[in-house]
Amino acid sequence: MKYIEFSHALKSFPCFSVGEIDKQFPGFDRRRLVEWQAKGYIQKLRNRYYCFSDQQKEEHFLYYLANRLYRPSYISLESALAWYGFIPEGVFQTISCSTLKPQRFETPLGLFGYRHLKRTLFFGYRLVPWKTVRFAIAEPEKALIDYLYLNPQIHDDQDFMALRWNIFSINEQIDRQKLNTYGRAINSPVFSRRLALLTGLLDAQIQ
Repeated sequence: MKYIEFSHALKSFPCFSVGEIDKQFPGFDRRRLVEWQAKGYIQKLRNRYYCFSDQQKEEHFLYYLANRLYRPSYISLESALAWYGFIPEGVFQTISCSTLKPQRFETPLGLFGYRHLKRTLFFGYRLVPWKTVRFAIAEPEKALIDYLYLNPQIHDDQDFMALRWNIFSINEQIDRQKLNTYGRAINSPVFSRRLALLTGLLDAQIQ
């Protein structure tokens, strides 16, 4: 098979799996993948996933890729907080929540980290259209809930202040009723205290 035929058939895929290649080209000789990597045409991302080397490494692509590499998962925690402007700095890795075990992948495009959530807490995300595909990212309220749930080291107002969250931006964007509804899904007095600390800070900013 010639590379030009391969690239024409798969160019609309931001990334593609071996399974998707086999659907397009039954009986595909996978030695071509090794050859095209050596020539710099494609990049191997993880196991059976690849992308074209000229694929732009924009944030939307990395979020879509995070969804694909480990499923089911959705973007959350620091990555989602940065997306909504709740934290002041960028994030050095793409962070997601998944019902699978915690995982971390180092790829040519960067680091991808996954935190475990039990199935009953795997909700509160939305699908963002990008090109011909979509990626899943936590709603702003669920990104906050996920962070509070998975970071038990937060004990008081000083711990929140150290996070340097943009309280004004949080107040502007979140639905308080939805925040509390999502919070009630976690049956934990310790978590409820952390959520109460956050809502107290939000209330203080409004006054």
